[in-house]
Amino acid sequence: MVTGTFRENTTMNIAITSSRLGDLHCSQCGSIHDALVRQTISTCCHAPLLCQYVIGPGSVQKSDLLLRPKSLWRYEELLPVILPENQVSLGEGFTPILALNRLASRYDLRHLSLKDEGLNPTGSFKARGLSLAVSKAKENGEKACIIPTAGNAGVAMAAYCARAGLEAVVVMPRHTPDAFKEECIGYNATLVEVDGLINNCAAKVQEINQNGAYFDVSTLKEPYRLEGKKTMGFEIAEQLNWQLPDVIMYPTGGGTGLIGIWKAFHELKMLGWLSKNQKLPRMVAVQAENCSPVVDTYWGKQANSRQYVGKPTLANGLAVPRPIGEPLMLNVLRESGGTAIAVSEDDMLEGVSELCRHEGIFVAPEGGAIWAATKKLLHQGWLQPEEHILLLNTGSGQKYLDNIKGKWVR
Repeated sequence: MVTGTFRENTTMNIAITSSRLGDLHCSQCGSIHDALVRQTISTCCHAPLLCQYVIGPGSVQKSDLLLRPKSLWRYEELLPVILPENQVSLGEGFTPILALNRLASRYDLRHLSLKDEGLNPTGSFKARGLSLAVSKAKENGEKACIIPTAGNAGVAMAAYCARAGLEAVVVMPRHTPDAFKEECIGYNATLVEVDGLINNCAAKVQEINQNGAYFDVSTLKEPYRLEGKKTMGFEIAEQLNWQLPDVIMYPTGGGTGLIGIWKAFHELKMLGWLSKNQKLPRMVAVQAENCSPVVDTYWGKQANSRQYVGKPTLANGLAVPRPIGEPLMLNVLRESGGTAIAVSEDDMLEGVSELCRHEGIFVAPEGGAIWAATKKLLHQGWLQPEEHILLLNTGSGQKYLDNIKGKWVR
């Protein structure tokens, strides 16, 4: 529902906007787009739009964080929501970084840790992005949101729309575990089931939303979910006392978090909170062998993923066969000196099992995938035992019980 309400009602706040949130720019050509109206992808290149901020050394101090709540909103100067009353929050963010000492000892590693995003509201890192997207929808005068999802993102959008009093429509693959569907229904969302993967759901969203009645919060088809996900990068830096790990292992579907964390590190350098000499982590994109479009493009097996055909995987969030953010993901991997790797269904199950048995953390299959990938890269010599390796588990294993029931590795 396109509306001019936000621009008309916030003239007095333009000074606030210009002092912090700048314009949106096209991730491909850099052209500027107005941040005060509804935006999807860029009109010039049909590429994701990125928020940019008027920031620099002294814009905000590290000491300002000391008295702030331990949620992602502690970084409000680097987030796009202008008026505090439009923040739609369930307490998301500031998830712990846990030392994995038993697994480190078992595999002769000096420093292995895991950031557990499964402890977010609605049980996954999707809470971060959808908190920001729904907050901006509210601020922009939207009344309803729609999303194609593999599971967790739909649950998060439904919850935050309920919190904001907005209508929600969630379009989900029919094979998604019932736990995700029931939670969406519980939040009073309209649930639409589709045969196929998330790209088929995206086509259904376009069909439903032909008249633009809904704000489409598809991955990277609006600028704000990325801004929520980037707060993982802010937290990693702050929680590690502004010393970054050597490597970040990231389960990659749509790739918003991978792109967002990298964006966060660069924004922290602009603020002066990371030194100019601070070496940034090598970023690793981990995918499922059943759906590995970015891995195949990275290793030259295809020019791009626009025609890639994937299969379902135990890690529902990795079943994204044609990610719009692929060029941005590849840039992150190349700029950081990272890599891309795919793991089998059996390997990710073994990863879930090891993290459960040895560390007491029930990760989603995506979390199992990153531990499996870590072991493979250690075996290949790409990772070194003395490096600080940070695993990023994106969700709780609780919702995936239908997927892994009877498949535990002993």
